[in-house]
Amino acid sequence: MTDTKPTSTVAPITLHGVFMELFGLGVLLAGPSGVGKSELALELLTRGHRLIADDAAEFLRAADGSVHGRCPPLLQGFLEARSLGILNVGEMFGARSLCDEHRLDLVIRLEFRHDMLARTPQPLERLEGRRSIGTVLGVDLPEVSIPIRLGHNLAVLVEAACRDLRLRQTGYRADEDFAARQLQAIRDSKA
Repeated sequence: MTDTKPTSTVAPITLHGVFMELFGLGVLLAGPSGVGKSELALELLTRGHRLIADDAAEFLRAADGSVHGRCPPLLQGFLEARSLGILNVGEMFGARSLCDEHRLDLVIRLEFRHDMLARTPQPLERLEGRRSIGTVLGVDLPEVSIPIRLGHNLAVLVEAACRDLRLRQTGYRADEDFAARQLQAIRDSKA
């Protein structure tokens, strides 16, 4: 939980998705209906992360320029899972599994594989991943797109994306480190 109060002249917005706190980061799991956002949230809850809002998260711009999200009071503490219906997260996982509000730090966009295949692949995607910058309430935020594929462990991928963002915030980038090592290996082989 942060101590920056969300106050701004910018009107708040409601975004479709699941808003969670993972490793101290506010993460919005976004994507089309039926892609598995709530099921992923359940898996992340079993791993000790916290739910802020399911289905509809309200976002406001804070005085410091950051974006903060919370759950509409009517939906607070509940999650809808296909085939199971409405679940009370606080009753199932305990009060510590819920978070009232948090700064938005990262958007994870879950996409059906066929939607991603329709787009032209980027040449450096294998090195840099499917990263981009999105905008919420006029604030640029990092986004990671993850295609839904059979056998993917989405919870592990989302946790890794969060850990990687933490490293990037310190100035470290694995793709740059790898490229530098590769370049050094090429130089060493020519020497």
